[in-house]
Amino acid sequence: MDQFTLNLLVVGATFALYIGIAIWARAGSTAEFYAAGRGVNPIVNGMATGADWMSAASFISMAGIIAFGGYDTSAYLMGWTGGYVLLAMLLAPYLRKFGKFTVPEFIGDRFYSQTARTVAVICLIVASVTYVIGQMTGVGVAFSRFLEVDNATGLYIGAAIVFAYAVLGGMKGITYTQVAQYVVLIIAYTIPAIFISLQLTGNPLPPLGLFSDAKATGEPILTTLNGLMNDLGFGSYTDQKDTTLNMFLFTVSLMIGTAGLPHVIVRFFTVPTVKDARSSAGWALVFIALLYLTAPAVAAMARMNLINTVYPEGTQAAPLAYEARPDWVKNWEKTGLLTFEDKNGDGLIQYVADANANEFTVNRDIITLANPEIANLPGWVIALVAAGGLAAALSTAAGLLMAISSAVSHDLIKSQINPNISEKGELLSARIAMAVAIAVATYLGLNPPGFAAQTVALAFGLAAASIFPALMMGIFSKRINNKGAVAGMLAGLVVTIVYIFLHKGWFFIADTASFSDSDPLLFSIKSTSFGAIGALVNFVVAYVVSGATEDTPEEIQELVESIRIPRGAGAAVDH
Repeated sequence: MDQFTLNLLVVGATFALYIGIAIWARAGSTAEFYAAGRGVNPIVNGMATGADWMSAASFISMAGIIAFGGYDTSAYLMGWTGGYVLLAMLLAPYLRKFGKFTVPEFIGDRFYSQTARTVAVICLIVASVTYVIGQMTGVGVAFSRFLEVDNATGLYIGAAIVFAYAVLGGMKGITYTQVAQYVVLIIAYTIPAIFISLQLTGNPLPPLGLFSDAKATGEPILTTLNGLMNDLGFGSYTDQKDTTLNMFLFTVSLMIGTAGLPHVIVRFFTVPTVKDARSSAGWALVFIALLYLTAPAVAAMARMNLINTVYPEGTQAAPLAYEARPDWVKNWEKTGLLTFEDKNGDGLIQYVADANANEFTVNRDIITLANPEIANLPGWVIALVAAGGLAAALSTAAGLLMAISSAVSHDLIKSQINPNISEKGELLSARIAMAVAIAVATYLGLNPPGFAAQTVALAFGLAAASIFPALMMGIFSKRINNKGAVAGMLAGLVVTIVYIFLHKGWFFIADTASFSDSDPLLFSIKSTSFGAIGALVNFVVAYVVSGATEDTPEEIQELVESIRIPRGAGAAVDH
């Protein structure tokens, strides 16, 4: 059986499974559409949260960005995992105890203001749409290679699949679909990693293989990789090149952005009790760790295999002739995500750090997906990785779209525009909002502002600057009033968006048109790291404005107290 047919069968089978689950678990009420009826088992919810969390950025792009960035990009691992611990300990149990459907609903009630709720909706939509662009980018990358279509067609196919099961099933359907997607993606990620670790080191456990000796050299894998990269002018893989300030702010931005992401927070609204929310957070950490402990090994080994493809006799020998390039290079050339330009006319593939001399350009998002082909693994493994990459992207895209549609239908239409809308009408408006969000995300995914992981990092920065501070102050501070919360969210969001746009050269200003992440506007702070500064602005503005205006009403202070104190923590709180 040829590879294309195998890919089609495996990917098609997983898609049929997802749609079948959505039909079986179709939401029949707003409670099921928004929060799966609050009856999800903690272990099941932990697995669904793992799938929701491990997006295209984690599965497809993270290993690629670490493979090319080395030590500096380890901040992605630290920020994303550390942020989940913050979410599990500081936010999830308290928000579940509050007992609402959405994050903006909590902010609106806690800060006794429809304006605060509306601002929270705006912040949620801005962050979630930016995040979902990264997922659609990943979908396009996966489809373009494994179904042998162009990137745009891949995006359209992925959007249609998400539409079929997310719009139909709501949170109930998405939850059980994400369980299936987690199983697919974790198997797809670990099996190739085990094979490659065995090939290169003889150790079947990738996290241990990363610190084992390479069979070819007898030296540790990282030492061998450092030597290869230094020979080609890329610099040591394990050396820090970025500034400590930027790395620190980037890690903080990812951590608090993670804790402020509505599509992950809302998962904890689906379990019966606060105790179950804590339990499902623990299970989610276990499921997430399986991939995150493997990713650094996948990254290092993929970069080594990539270099060895171009320099099969070693970096001191002549590089590979273009005509002799392996099949995996030919396959990925068709997608346009891997290119060769013979600048010196010698017919050899020059792969070096010097941009003027380099002839081999590899999109970072293809590394994980191309890994099995680079390592000459069996065709069924290649097909499995295709299914896994799509599962990761689609699971998170569905969660994000769920958060967007809930905010529009429940927090805008039901709460403010048409309070008398029927449950059937609200359910219809939620599905329409999700369909529109899918269309917008697909359009923006055709021209993303960076690699999948970079685009997602921008979304985390926006969530860090706007939503996370409001949630933290809403739970742990009685002093913050409605005016302070609104001013803080707006200040954090606006200052972060302006910095990102200036930094990316998206404003038509001559002085900033040439800026990139290597040319920070403020000290050494890149656009992906500015969320931490935006969060600080949010906190400061909220406290200053609250201090200059009236005190929080007594009933709201009692509400905050009731959320924080674990009286009856084992029982669900119904509102």
